[in-house]
Amino acid sequence: MRTVGVEEELLLVDPESGEPKALSAAVLAHASLEDPEQDVFEKELYRQMVEFATHPQADMAALGAEIARCRKEAARHAGDIGCAVAALASSPLPVSPSVAMNRRYQWMEQQYGIATREQMVLGCHVHVAVESDEEGVAVVDRIRPWLPVLTAISANSPFWQGRDSGYASYRSRVWGRWPSAGPTELFGSPERYHRRVADMVATGVILDEAMVYFDARLSPRYPTVELRVADVCLNADTAVLVATLARGLVETAAREWRAGAEPADHSVSLLRLAAWQAARCGITGELLHPTTMRRMPADRVLHGLLDHVADALADHGDLEHAREAMAALLRDGNGARVQRELLEETGSLRDVVAECVRRTQR
Repeated sequence: MRTVGVEEELLLVDPESGEPKALSAAVLAHASLEDPEQDVFEKELYRQMVEFATHPQADMAALGAEIARCRKEAARHAGDIGCAVAALASSPLPVSPSVAMNRRYQWMEQQYGIATREQMVLGCHVHVAVESDEEGVAVVDRIRPWLPVLTAISANSPFWQGRDSGYASYRSRVWGRWPSAGPTELFGSPERYHRRVADMVATGVILDEAMVYFDARLSPRYPTVELRVADVCLNADTAVLVATLARGLVETAAREWRAGAEPADHSVSLLRLAAWQAARCGITGELLHPTTMRRMPADRVLHGLLDHVADALADHGDLEHAREAMAALLRDGNGARVQRELLEETGSLRDVVAECVRRTQR
């Protein structure tokens, strides 16, 4: 059974005002002081955020338990220095991002200018184990059209600098400012994949292989395919659903490859349109169906994803839980819908943040 690991970025906020707080160094120092051997929490590009990474898990219930535990630990460390954590993919309240003092991050600020200084967004990256680079590239080629559906499910960034952005996942639109971000053409072989990455690094526009921000890529550090399209999810249950579907997609793609099935030859232009539609609408309205690239009600596309990976989910014992989680998501809404409903109820973005702080640990 393939293992799955999740990386989540959490926003540090003032517990009273809801405004982002640039205290990541203090939070990480507190965590290291309490446990010098801890390898869970890491700093990120911006001082208003902190990241954690789970261990690889074969059982999705165990993965969910670890996500919940890491969120609670992050909240405890943050609380001890006077701030709180919120699983928000963008700050609802205005923020002036503060780039961390790190040679790599300072290079990025100098290289990319205002794009670095403005685009503080928070994502969820899912790592799914693969047996080889050959299998990994075959998977990357075959999951491309389904990745926007994961963006729609996870969408949790409707507000930007104190205003409604008009998008369910504005994070994904902001993330696209990086020069290496977005969908990819078909690679066909590990050799072509690695040649493309090497050529990109050789331009000098990006610093190294780790700065290749494909929507799905071979991880530079682990024997995994890394899916990078999801917002950090407000509820941990949604993060588990995204991870479950990600493993289902990887396993299904690997089976298709072994059976000799060719990947869908959608152009990058169409994939960008599908990603835009997913960012705009989330799970409300219409999405582009991954097989036809034509509009279809979002709930039908989500169920289409479940059907596509059903055999793999069933073999992993995940199918029934995934169906229940998808039904709950469509009934209760994702983070974007919840945030907008909270604003409508309270009239206050500060209250939206406060409730999201509470839900982050639920």
